[in-house]
Amino acid sequence: MISLVTAFAPLEKTLGTQARIVYLHGAWVWVALLCFLGAAACGLAALLTRREALHRWSRALGRTALFFWLTFLPMSLYVMQANWNGLFLEEPRFRIPLNFAIVGVLMQVGLSFFPLSWTSIANILYGIALFTGMQGVQSVLHPTSPVLTSGVRDIQLFFGALLILLAAAAWQISRWWKSFDATGRLAVQN
Repeated sequence: MISLVTAFAPLEKTLGTQARIVYLHGAWVWVALLCFLGAAACGLAALLTRREALHRWSRALGRTALFFWLTFLPMSLYVMQANWNGLFLEEPRFRIPLNFAIVGVLMQVGLSFFPLSWTSIANILYGIALFTGMQGVQSVLHPTSPVLTSGVRDIQLFFGALLILLAAAAWQISRWWKSFDATGRLAVQN
């Protein structure tokens, strides 16, 4: 479904067919951010209620967020090449997420060796650092929120559809991570 919606998304006057990968790229990043937010929220709820299931959700959402974050980086390189005719690795909207990705991988791997409560604390701190760090990021070539500021209803609707579909995929991936965390093997939950 994600591929179909992307393939039939409306074209944009300047970007042409490359706009479709831009929509996917944007929705992909937003889903990663939503998962980081969810990991922090579950972590906070887990610490307040001392419920192990919420700690597991925090870990699962953190890992899912990291998956989307890591996979958006190569997508960013493709989008740069396709739309700017080259790679600008000093673009703050690429460089800062890359730094957070490195820290995120090291953190999630390291947290595998610690109690679940540490994961919740780390996801809260990571979420605060990520959102704070990304808030004031200036961009050189990257436009600020191009879909939301486009004013084109069809583009915004297709972007919303991609966001919903990717969020559903993230939910399923999180459920798999939670299942794996609880059983030590990947199982499909109904």
